[in-house]
Amino acid sequence: MPKDIPFVRDLDFDYGEVEQVSPLIRRIIAKNPSPFTFYGTGTYIVGQGEVAVIDPGPLLYEHVQALIAALAGETVTHILVTHTHSDHSPAAGPLAATTKAPTYAFGPHGSGRPDADVRVEEDGDRDFHPDRRLRDGDLVAGPGWTLEALHTPGHTSNHLCFALHEEAALFSGDHVMGWSTSVISPPDGDMRAYLRALHRLLKRDEQVFWPTHGPPIREPRRFVEALIAHRRKRDAEILACLGEGMTRIADIVARIYVDVPQYLHPAAGRSVFAHLIHLVEIGEVACQGPPDVSGSYALRGRAG
Repeated sequence: MPKDIPFVRDLDFDYGEVEQVSPLIRRIIAKNPSPFTFYGTGTYIVGQGEVAVIDPGPLLYEHVQALIAALAGETVTHILVTHTHSDHSPAAGPLAATTKAPTYAFGPHGSGRPDADVRVEEDGDRDFHPDRRLRDGDLVAGPGWTLEALHTPGHTSNHLCFALHEEAALFSGDHVMGWSTSVISPPDGDMRAYLRALHRLLKRDEQVFWPTHGPPIREPRRFVEALIAHRRKRDAEILACLGEGMTRIADIVARIYVDVPQYLHPAAGRSVFAHLIHLVEIGEVACQGPPDVSGSYALRGRAG
């Protein structure tokens, strides 16, 4: 990973234990560690007494039971989902059945574009359909807390972040994670949309980000600026590879991800594909036919 991104990876926690991480926020981490979930999914509880739950997590019995136990004696008024990957939304079903709380999200999984069952990280949760759809700028609230929905597509087309007004905090889902960059996998992942959403966060005043995976990000502006710079660097590396005559994604991945383990190269290939689509859209790269993961790419003006 590039050294210019100030990654934060140290986290002291116990699986299944609820922890008060700020005056209004509690967190429980599911035991589903992986190369894409880091330690596991962090489910957040916002408020006291009448509460919202953000990203209920994977369909793991132990995690669902730990979450229900942590909520004993309280009323869940909102179940919020940042996006519909299987490490974020499946536990919404049993939690809603137990608490009778409605679920909220931007919408069901998918951009409407066929993905040929592409899988590079966690599966899409196609069974989840929110009871109520949130749009950009919508507010949900309870006693002492207010959450604003921000539509931040890129990682997925239906990705939302949630801003907690009372603490100048942002639940950033997988849009901004402190431990790693986010996988952008077309067609549901969209690099151009992702970059727009990152730039949008620079105009806001949140002082801390709470990602669904990993520890909080205490210097969010510096971190987001570094993510944008990283993506620009990847664009430049891809253009340099094309300038040397490379035309295939696999060859580009082998060159620019030389320090990344081979088992992560398929995911890296999806991100390179997302970058190439973006570069085609802005007119710097040409592709023979519509952009495709197995397509042949060249610098604009050099296409054969």
